[in-house]
Amino acid sequence: MVAATGVGTLAAVHAGPAAAAAAEGLIDVNVYLSRWPLRRLPGEDTADLVAKLRRYGVAQAWVGSLDALLHRDMAAVNTRLADECRRHGDGLLVPFGSVNPKLPDWQDDLRRCVEEHRMPGIRLHPNYHGYTCDDSDFARLLQLAAERGLLVQLALIMEDERTMHPLLRVEPTSVTGLSGLLKRTPGLRLVLLNSQRFLRGKALADLLAAGEVYVEIAMLEGVGGVANLLAQTPVSRVLFGSHAPLFYFESALLKLQESPLSDEQLGAIRGANARRLLAKDR
Repeated sequence: MVAATGVGTLAAVHAGPAAAAAAEGLIDVNVYLSRWPLRRLPGEDTADLVAKLRRYGVAQAWVGSLDALLHRDMAAVNTRLADECRRHGDGLLVPFGSVNPKLPDWQDDLRRCVEEHRMPGIRLHPNYHGYTCDDSDFARLLQLAAERGLLVQLALIMEDERTMHPLLRVEPTSVTGLSGLLKRTPGLRLVLLNSQRFLRGKALADLLAAGEVYVEIAMLEGVGGVANLLAQTPVSRVLFGSHAPLFYFESALLKLQESPLSDEQLGAIRGANARRLLAKDR
């Protein structure tokens, strides 16, 4: 799933001047903090992760917490996430809180994300929290998020099933019913995370047509993957995402290099689309 990278290829990634990279404003919309429960990861230390992101010219990273997958106290998870973002990165890290609509008082967790932590959005993990896209509580959560002007990130999968622990096998979140829900939720801005391994063709087209839906490239596979995605998806709906630290950040960056993209397309994916999307929240 993660692209292999040799010394020569990585040298090419580093070749661009740091000042030029920063000026382009690379925005990574799919980053996580804390520890993956099943193995240690390079970059799980926030300071190390921030240093790596800066080294590759990232100006902003939208981050969720890996604690949100299995912890039940979402208020504590979100407080730790907000505190960690304040302590590290000097504004580079933008926290996206977690809400589990199947837990008691989830509405208060949503309120805290907005009023206490000033988060621009939330990141949801239905397959870990035991609900589907046709769940009435999920519909209510999306409605409240849209009313508060929050971006909603929906993670469809976290890891390849081939690497899952046999006692923690989690199926991808099905998008069945999501198109209809989007049409019934005016004002909702939805970012699909880790969707490109299995969401394509008519299923993807239906979601893009149903509302303001965006995708990112972390799980995009194949030669010329980004160019192939743009053949079926407007460039204005495509964002840069790495899924770091679970995936190598370099893998996502190389996807932009190996596809033939115009300067306009590259600028949109690297940051212009994300800046425009986040600006709607301001």
